[in-house]
Amino acid sequence: MLRDRLDAAVKAVAVQLDQVVAPMGAQPVVAAMRHAATGGKGLRGFLVLESARLHGIDPAQAIWPATAIEVMHAYSLVLDDLPCMDDDDLRRGQPTVHVKWDEATAVLAGDALQTLAFELVSAPEVGKGEVRAVLTRALARAAGAQGMVLGQALDIAAETAASPLTLEEITALQQGKTGALISWSALAGPRMAEADTAPLKTYADALGLAFQIADDLLDVEGDAATIGKATGKDADAGKATFVSLLGVTGARQRATDLVQSACDALHSYGDAADTLRQAARFVVDRKN
Repeated sequence: MLRDRLDAAVKAVAVQLDQVVAPMGAQPVVAAMRHAATGGKGLRGFLVLESARLHGIDPAQAIWPATAIEVMHAYSLVLDDLPCMDDDDLRRGQPTVHVKWDEATAVLAGDALQTLAFELVSAPEVGKGEVRAVLTRALARAAGAQGMVLGQALDIAAETAASPLTLEEITALQQGKTGALISWSALAGPRMAEADTAPLKTYADALGLAFQIADDLLDVEGDAATIGKATGKDADAGKATFVSLLGVTGARQRATDLVQSACDALHSYGDAADTLRQAARFVVDRKN
């Protein structure tokens, strides 16, 4: 069931994005946008669609914020890969945008993807104005200097810090860099329904950290051909990670505990949330 819904979410977002981008033409920056937004697991868009389903939101409404968050995530990856950031040549098994085109095109494509995300989440099709305003403001906070950008800034600063980050500091860093967009995705449904966000907030916070721990494990145990990006870079840079602080066994146990916390948070939804529970387990069992 999870695989089918993940695949369906990825396809639905791809179709929606094609419809939105098609009128933009075929300029290199548009081609770069398409390239950046192609591939990936589609977890964030899936979380939007599933949380919306749990709250009775029409999929025709939910597809807009689902596409918005995938576009925002793509923007973050374009910037993350730049020479001035992580300087990566490979993403999702394909050349990164600045490698396939050039650095200026990558920056412009990232800018365009970020602004497109706000255009999509504030579209009239999403719902009434109050709901769109809440989603848009929350996305700005999740993506900006109180969320993802803050996490990235802390990550860069850690590379030249006098001493490695503590477990508490790494947790705070990753709650921004990785967790903020995951949290926004899971909360989109209750926000659209103007319902209680607390259960899915607890779920998403645990899921986001579990996701990052799984990434840290893949960086140690995976290979570039399988996961579609370079591995071992954190260790080479001497950066503290969940694995370097907890060890492989300890990190895997921490991820398992977080998955259980995420699943427990969905108690009030009953069996209707089984797909989200499966998603939490998938996050730590994935191979890429």
